[in-house]
Amino acid sequence: MTTEQRAEVLIQALPNIKAYSQKIVVIKYGGNAMINEELKRAVMGDLLLLQLVGVKVVLVHGGGPEISDLLSKIGKKSEFIDGLRVTDAETAEIVQMVLAGKVGKSLVSLIQSIGGKAIGLCGMDGHMIEAEKMDDIHGYVGEITKINTEPILDLLEKGYMPVISTVGCDSEGNAYNINADTAAAQIASSLGAESLISMTDTRGILRDQSDESTLISVIPVSEAPQLIRDGIISGGMIPKIECCIEAIRRGVHKVFILDGRVPHAILIECLTDGGFGTMFTE
Repeated sequence: MTTEQRAEVLIQALPNIKAYSQKIVVIKYGGNAMINEELKRAVMGDLLLLQLVGVKVVLVHGGGPEISDLLSKIGKKSEFIDGLRVTDAETAEIVQMVLAGKVGKSLVSLIQSIGGKAIGLCGMDGHMIEAEKMDDIHGYVGEITKINTEPILDLLEKGYMPVISTVGCDSEGNAYNINADTAAAQIASSLGAESLISMTDTRGILRDQSDESTLISVIPVSEAPQLIRDGIISGGMIPKIECCIEAIRRGVHKVFILDGRVPHAILIECLTDGGFGTMFTE
């Protein structure tokens, strides 16, 4: 690109920058979208750029592959029911160690290495994510009862990017494994976020799973149940979409599902008029 072309790109982005300035955007960064280190660095660069132009970025991360890998190393088999990891007491400790330790701190370190300001938070810090046991089948898998936004807002006010590990706790201090999609949706709605962006390892919602040209760019939440009944939204994507719908109904203005494997997908979606993934709207 010539210097003039680069300047033109920036000028074209100004209306979108203005629309998002001083607004909160929650990014859910999925475990499977974090595997490639080069892409991970590009994503963190995108978040830093958004932060520098005045967007209040909150990063909520998963870490399923890392948890499964460590469980495998200690000879413990991962078991899932309805897309949720069955979590006994030992697994709950490992989830806390991997998410709040290895994954969360590595993301904070990466953001800071490229010039950003970030602080890692676990949902147990300041009782940010309060939860109770979902059921006896899943063990220490938590159902969120309350989101305390004060720690998040304090960091945003001081110019830091909160990096949130989705481990919750109850009043007795028991730790619970919280589904990252669910946590991101409830955090976004509790913060009154402008947007929730879910980074996954899929292009978005496709009418034909074998043909990426059939991407559905915009889905009103009223039409989503029919897409589920028709089998267009199926399998592990159903709970993700239910979280998207819940976020919209709780007041988040726009919710996106983006392909985290594509460099700069966040910037393409937020700062251009072209769009990239699937957007859910009221």
